[in-house]
Amino acid sequence: MSESLLKQLRELSIDEKIGELKKPSHINSLEEWKQSGIRFTTRSGKLEQVYYAAVRKLLDCIVPTGGEEPILQEGGIYLGCWLESTGTINAELLSRFIPSVSDATFRSFAVHQREDGLLPYKVTEHGPAFRQIQLVTPLARSIWNHYKLNQAGKLFLQTMYTAMASYDEWLVQYRNTRGTGCVEAFSTFDTGHDLSPRFWHVPDTPHLNDAAEMNPDSPILPFLAPDLTANVYCQRLYLARIAEELELPSKQHWLAKAEESLTSLYRYCFDEEDHFFYDRDRNDELVRVQSDVLLRVMACEVGDQAFFDTMLRRYLLNTSKFFAKYPFTSMAMDDPRFDPFSSYNSWGGASNFLSLIRAPHAFEHHGRHVELTWVMYPILASFTKATRFAQAVSPWTGDEGFTEAYSPSILCLLDYVERLCGILPTPDGELWFTGLVPYNMDHGEEITGETGYSRIVDGVTYELLNMQAGSELYRNGEIFIRFPSGIRVITDREGQMKGIIGMSVREIQGVIIYNNQEIPFHVKGNEYLTFENGKFSVERAIGVVNPTYR
Repeated sequence: MSESLLKQLRELSIDEKIGELKKPSHINSLEEWKQSGIRFTTRSGKLEQVYYAAVRKLLDCIVPTGGEEPILQEGGIYLGCWLESTGTINAELLSRFIPSVSDATFRSFAVHQREDGLLPYKVTEHGPAFRQIQLVTPLARSIWNHYKLNQAGKLFLQTMYTAMASYDEWLVQYRNTRGTGCVEAFSTFDTGHDLSPRFWHVPDTPHLNDAAEMNPDSPILPFLAPDLTANVYCQRLYLARIAEELELPSKQHWLAKAEESLTSLYRYCFDEEDHFFYDRDRNDELVRVQSDVLLRVMACEVGDQAFFDTMLRRYLLNTSKFFAKYPFTSMAMDDPRFDPFSSYNSWGGASNFLSLIRAPHAFEHHGRHVELTWVMYPILASFTKATRFAQAVSPWTGDEGFTEAYSPSILCLLDYVERLCGILPTPDGELWFTGLVPYNMDHGEEITGETGYSRIVDGVTYELLNMQAGSELYRNGEIFIRFPSGIRVITDREGQMKGIIGMSVREIQGVIIYNNQEIPFHVKGNEYLTFENGKFSVERAIGVVNPTYR
């Protein structure tokens, strides 16, 4: 059976799957995709067809915007590149697939930076726009990961560092009017939280459409915003890394500034009793709206293992809060203001794909790999019935919502396939080979059956087959590793095995065949076994956090 699946993978034609392309930017991007060696095939089901439809739509989102170089657009009705998403987390994911476009996308924000340090919140065909700030994913983290993954060069890193350091100064000058050290929200769009009850009775844009001004007649503004403050905290952590890489003397400066941000975040925005982060308004009242602000803060590396685990139990894996049938909702479901409808641009309840592509970093930062699969399974199942790539998905039915050809949902599909059953290179110099397959969550309809995935890394071709009897990994056409399903094999960039992770709640026991040796193991969920001197030993064992219901 493995021979036929391997043959199917190797004979798959990207050109036939994608169809005819006419625009030079599309053709060049597809050539770069093909150079990566990425192919995905399935024994049955609809996911393979949807996967290549996503690749085709992704190419449509790559066009010259605000300059001559093709960059990534948000897609759908959003004809531009937004800093909160396209210019950060979207480009960070795209960096694994078409890195030259990510590079150009990142640089476009530095190119269009205003003299006073303000970065544009978006870049469109009409040029840069500066009406609001619109921050979510820390730009410096995305820049660092792209640099490490693709060896982007110190000139790129220096250019972006200079821009981000100047932007930090702008935020300190104009978004700390209350002197708390928190970053303040002046409008709904500052966080991209359209229609969220978090911002009821707050204008959508800053006063006079000036990012440095707020409505002077507002009874509640400015908000001390936990997601904006966490963004700057994480931003400063990565600016410290970048400074060290560039051999600049400012590493300790950034670490000290990061600690100041973290202290302010907990002092002003964290409620001990609820164990939740809230905005604090001008009257010193907490804005008690439980929204995806939580996931945003967690994705900014705030809190330790125990802190994150508590958030999982109380909120993120709680089916009365955010863990809907198709997670994660943008509002807690037990809030009377919760609105599940996804047929319009709303952060008042629906599960948004931007949340879904931001989530992996929060989970994996704390070693919560098993719990993340419980998000990926239903979302991949929902993709198999989708006819377009929408901004949101219904938390109840999994049906697609507002708009189409939306690059965050496209990249969500590509990312989740690679994390669940593919080959994923990391900025830390590792390769992840995951022995799972998408699960038939809806009506028992088969999604993929067995899967095949290939990728070229540093000139070496890897091919991963995930079958009912287990997984097989090929290296330059030859069998390399055989392992039971339910685990992730981790190697370095040269393919030398470093360890394995248990990817299921069940304990996996068996044998890995590596270098013509049979190596026995047993691993529990989220347990990391390091491989040294021909045997496995436990390096990390944190158990599994189970779903909760109230």
